[in-house]
Amino acid sequence: MSTRVQLVVALAVVVLDQIVKAMVRSRLMLHESITVIPGFFDLTRVHNTGAAYGFLNGVDFPFKTALLACVATAALIGLALYAVKLDRNQGLTRAGLTLVIGGAAGNLIDRVTAGYVLDFVDLYRGNWHFWAFNVADSAISIGVVLMILELLGLGRTRVSRTV
Repeated sequence: MSTRVQLVVALAVVVLDQIVKAMVRSRLMLHESITVIPGFFDLTRVHNTGAAYGFLNGVDFPFKTALLACVATAALIGLALYAVKLDRNQGLTRAGLTLVIGGAAGNLIDRVTAGYVLDFVDLYRGNWHFWAFNVADSAISIGVVLMILELLGLGRTRVSRTV
């Protein structure tokens, strides 16, 4: 995957994430739900003022949004610097980092412009609910899985060795 393709894919993730979030903002009020699959999947608008998986969501302290935005920006810069140094043969890692960067950028836009990350995918069974998430979070999760797969040896081209 070339650097140019990586930039296009990351940008596509950001654009898709922001379009879907704009649709959710225009159609759902905070905590309002639309059932998609009864007993399993709702679209529910929630605001995550914390970090990943709602960590620090219930904690309030001065400059929380600014601090989380700075941490996210530093992480994005670090990931981008790492991504450009990867070997071409690390295709799954390059693809994974591309998705992670696009997703992180999408969530960072929310945090900077709204002070929270908009989540809306609500998967549940009975009273158990998975953490609400969004398109950006999905891209991040898929990206991490791709990187793990490469760490496990999948996606590498095998080089035959002669003795």
